[in-house]
Amino acid sequence: MSQPQHSRLAPAPELPTRPRPQVLVIGATLLCGTSMLALGVWASAWPEAFARFIDFAPYNRHLIHDAGAFQIGIGVSMLLASIWPDGLSVALAGFVVASGLHSVSHFTDRHIGGHDSDVPALGLLTLVGMVALCLRMRER
Repeated sequence: MSQPQHSRLAPAPELPTRPRPQVLVIGATLLCGTSMLALGVWASAWPEAFARFIDFAPYNRHLIHDAGAFQIGIGVSMLLASIWPDGLSVALAGFVVASGLHSVSHFTDRHIGGHDSDVPALGLLTLVGMVALCLRMRER
């Protein structure tokens, strides 16, 4: 008996594929996170230039520093979210960065306002966030 002959079929042509939504989401997250981080660094390092660019008047160095600290925290959170699957860790890390920089802002600008309790209180909150992040990382 002869064996049946198998015809060799050419592989089906590949149809054009649309980008996977995940790729678009990660791309958008990286773009937004990087822009927030860059703007936050600008506001923190060169507050007068940043205030002029956004036409912020009257100029308030401390307020620009605080805004920069929070923008950096948001940017770090977004960038970490693209690589860390644990939302709680991402939130805690973003908080620690923002709160730590906020504490530095209050220390640096203590001569232009605020309260004597600001730096220790903000520093304590940062420390609480750091401890929580460390505990969370040990759980994982």
